[in-house]
Amino acid sequence: MEASNRNRTLALAAMFQSAVLVKELAWHGRCDLDPLQTLVSSLFAFEAESLEAVYGGVEHLERGLRTLVEQLDAPSGRIDGEISRYLINLVNLERRLMKQPDMTRTLRQGIEVAQSQSEVFGLTHENVMARLGQTYQDSISQLGPRILVQGEQAHLSNQDTAARIRTALLGGIRGAVLWRQAGGSRWRLLLGRNALVQEARGMLEHIVDD
Repeated sequence: MEASNRNRTLALAAMFQSAVLVKELAWHGRCDLDPLQTLVSSLFAFEAESLEAVYGGVEHLERGLRTLVEQLDAPSGRIDGEISRYLINLVNLERRLMKQPDMTRTLRQGIEVAQSQSEVFGLTHENVMARLGQTYQDSISQLGPRILVQGEQAHLSNQDTAARIRTALLGGIRGAVLWRQAGGSRWRLLLGRNALVQEARGMLEHIVDD
């Protein structure tokens, strides 16, 4: 994968898309299904030719791109702490996952089962969400420490909502893998944020123009 600023921006946008959907699901029990579907489909894109192809086009990461700009271009006092915390946790979990080849295989196997289910039921069907949610519990949740998701207890304790939250987090882990493969790092995020924001703004302008 090319280590370009464009690819890093797209991968980071996927992580932000994951984070903002987790927050919406946890507090409201629902989210827009289109950006969630994008994250799910990225899990099944094992042999994509490019990072953009993983997500089916830049336009499918619009929610993440907007959140990226809002977070990285905001004054420190206006940054959404929940979203930032989820993003940092995703990066840390991905690093631990890559050191556990057995866990990676477990993750891949669970995703392949969910992919087969999606061909019958559709990407965001409750059966697919349940399988992906269970796959997250069987793999990522075992790495520790777990991501502490804030929200309304009624939504967090709802089985279907919890499965969607874990699925969104799994999509965020996928984005974190791509971020690293594209040359992303903590230092790149800290020192190169202006370039990432500029790239994201350019992508959003093209989405609007189209």
